[in-house]
Amino acid sequence: MIQMPRRRLLAGGAALLAPTLLPGPARAQAAAPIRIGVLADFSGPYRDTSGPTALACARQAVEDLGLSNRGIQVEVLQGDHQNKPDVALALARRWIDQDGVDMITEVNNSAIAFAIAGLVQEKDRVQMNSGALSAALTGERCSPNTIHWTADTWMLANAVGKATVRNGGDSWYFITADYAFGHQMERDLTRFVTSAGGKVAGSSRFPFPGTTDFASFLVQAQSSRAKVIGLLMAGTDMVNCIKQAREFGVARRGVKLAGTPMFVTDIHALGLETAQGLLLSEAYYWDLNDRTRAFNQRIRPKTASNWPNQEHAGTYAACLHYLKAVADMGAGPAKASGRAVVARMKAMPTDDDCFGAGVVRADGRKVHPAYLFEVKAPGESRGPWDYYKLSGTVAAEEAFRPLSEGGCPMVG
Repeated sequence: MIQMPRRRLLAGGAALLAPTLLPGPARAQAAAPIRIGVLADFSGPYRDTSGPTALACARQAVEDLGLSNRGIQVEVLQGDHQNKPDVALALARRWIDQDGVDMITEVNNSAIAFAIAGLVQEKDRVQMNSGALSAALTGERCSPNTIHWTADTWMLANAVGKATVRNGGDSWYFITADYAFGHQMERDLTRFVTSAGGKVAGSSRFPFPGTTDFASFLVQAQSSRAKVIGLLMAGTDMVNCIKQAREFGVARRGVKLAGTPMFVTDIHALGLETAQGLLLSEAYYWDLNDRTRAFNQRIRPKTASNWPNQEHAGTYAACLHYLKAVADMGAGPAKASGRAVVARMKAMPTDDDCFGAGVVRADGRKVHPAYLFEVKAPGESRGPWDYYKLSGTVAAEEAFRPLSEGGCPMVG
């Protein structure tokens, strides 16, 4: 549990309450609540990696911090972006203009995250992105109103690409989701594979969303004779593609599959029989240490069928840090300027049960260690969701793109 000094914050219970009704003048002076909008995939291919569990994690952050005892009410809204930037932008604009939403979080789609970044900068609100993965969000398209939590394409490519080449996987073929995230992931992986001495034999891009049959893309990948097929997709797409690759006998031909990104929720959907031996990178795993296990114990009753992955944990931690800044500033000033809240978050060290201690850099990048995991064989698992064994750790100062290399205009 996060502890804060008594002079700044009193511990409390759940804060998902409507503003307390007070008599007479006191009621008239009651401050408007802080409103957080969880903008996620609640009905599409990324529902399990995003959606309802991300919403539960945002609510858990509100509950853990207990700002209602300090007179700051917090409300959490949910919205389904349907993986369509126009739908997401219209919903976010209505949230801000009509519903008084102060912060938008999750946003597990890079094209949508770019659109929301522009909107919150225009409206002086906040985006705490925990789901979209394009490293450009803290690079050339950085914003004083956006913080990028959890993982990005640079981190994933750095961790998985280099390690795989070192282990002999020195030729790659990419099957890539055809939108901003996939394109960025392909660029970043190409860079790390080639810098480590490997080569890229080719790539195929599939329409997103809506693709369910990956047969033609897998045939092209096998024809390239690459040693590694990089699957640059997520959620249901990743699960379907891996299952079809197994049916094609890709592994029997000695070809490795590298899922980037992959989440513990994907492994659960695949089953250990299919997923065993896969290498992947996440910045959070429920069984990593005592603090991650403590968080998992608190959230499990609310997400029993879908334990949190790094994206969900990022939503929790991002909301927690945002609310700490709100408590530090006061609700009125926080609602008045999202840019001021982001500046305060950058000035405050981060600390939570999912990622431990960390910082938010000038470019908006939240920095923490990254981990390499190998998926266990069925006989190695001790129980539900016991899927990973730790293969390596990338220190925080090495896990993300150096501040000087991103091209963020806010970095001097």
